[in-house]
Amino acid sequence: MQADPAPRIVATDSAVSEIGRLRDEHGPLMFFQSGGCCDGSSPMCFPDGELLLGPNDRLLGEVDGCPFYIDADQDERWNRPTLVLEVAAGAGSGMSLEGVHDLRFRTDGRAAAQAWTS
Repeated sequence: MQADPAPRIVATDSAVSEIGRLRDEHGPLMFFQSGGCCDGSSPMCFPDGELLLGPNDRLLGEVDGCPFYIDADQDERWNRPTLVLEVAAGAGSGMSLEGVHDLRFRTDGRAAAQAWTS
C-alpha cells in the first residue's frame, strides 16, 4: 500500500460530525473513494478493516482519525486532487454506513483547491 507524504483529504464540519456519530455506532472507521463501482465515484465509509485493501490502494490521509484511501490508478486519472469530504442529505445507492441516516458522503476536488489557497 502506497502512502502520500502530505494528506490530501480534508472534511467539512458537518462531515466530521457525521463521522463522530458513525464512530459512536460502529467503532473505528475507514473510508475508500470509490472509482465507479457500487456508488459511482462516492467515498464509502466502513468499519475499519471491513474493506480489504490491495497493493494499489493509496492512503490520502486521515479524516477525524479515520484513514481515507483511493486506488492509485484512479488517483492518477483524477490528477492527484486534494479532496474535501462533505455530507449531503439523501442516501446514496451503495453500502456506506451513513446511508441508514438518509445521508451520503461526497467529495469535491474544486472546493479543496480553494480551501488550501485561502
